[in-house]
Amino acid sequence: MTEMDRAIRETMNEMERVSREHSLCRAEGNPPPDRREVVRVIKGLQALLFPMGFRREDRWMPDEALLREMMAVLRVQLIAAMDFQEDTACACEKRAESICLAYVRQLPEIKRLLLKDIEALYEGDPAATCPEEVLICYPGFYAISIYRLAHGLFRLNAPLIPRIMTEFAHEKTGIDIHPGATIGEYFFIDHGTGIVIGETTVIGDHVKLYQGVTLGAKSFELDEHGNPVKRIKRHPNIGNHVVIYANATILGGDTAVGDHCVIGGNTWLTHSVPAGSTVTYKTE
Repeated sequence: MTEMDRAIRETMNEMERVSREHSLCRAEGNPPPDRREVVRVIKGLQALLFPMGFRREDRWMPDEALLREMMAVLRVQLIAAMDFQEDTACACEKRAESICLAYVRQLPEIKRLLLKDIEALYEGDPAATCPEEVLICYPGFYAISIYRLAHGLFRLNAPLIPRIMTEFAHEKTGIDIHPGATIGEYFFIDHGTGIVIGETTVIGDHVKLYQGVTLGAKSFELDEHGNPVKRIKRHPNIGNHVVIYANATILGGDTAVGDHCVIGGNTWLTHSVPAGSTVTYKTE
């Protein structure tokens, strides 16, 4: 046995020991969903909703056939996600079928919302020469389109898949929107890089965000073991017709920004703001 062979064997033994000590790294069990297949679903649904802006793998495939294929792929990945999480409380195949059926019926509403987002971006950005430019070129719309597709699954309690979807958008655009966030109509993201929108954020209608905006948690409530408590309100509420300029940070589950507010660039906000306010960054 060479020195390299010995080093490899010792390393593998040590990694197995580490895996046994940490359940996250368990070597046994069902594999997670295939991220490539989830991305395939994203791209297929984008192409179905907006064929002008997103190219499909088989350009000759009829829409009905494409949707049927995407639901078949999604169903398999949902079952994989349930198996991976060792969900023994239900029949995974039946639950996955139920989610897919409900999700198909959401798609017209998702498209309606996305068309309003395109309208908001086109009307709100003087650099946009036509709505089709928004659809084809804007990273903000790309991220929003994936968020709305993921949010539909999140509302149906689909495990893991919605997060995989929005993390793909994060990777491609630098825009990080948790699929659990609630976002109203005519949502506007300009430039977008560095935007973070947390899970329990609620955003109203006709809201504009610019690059670097963070809608995050101020602090984390801890349980008796010192770990953050999950599934509680941690992120702010943003009203209707609000503009939040670049690099503003708004934190806290009890922070609310009222309707028709303007939040200036670089602002740090951890308290509520009444409707009609303008908040600007002030140097000391």
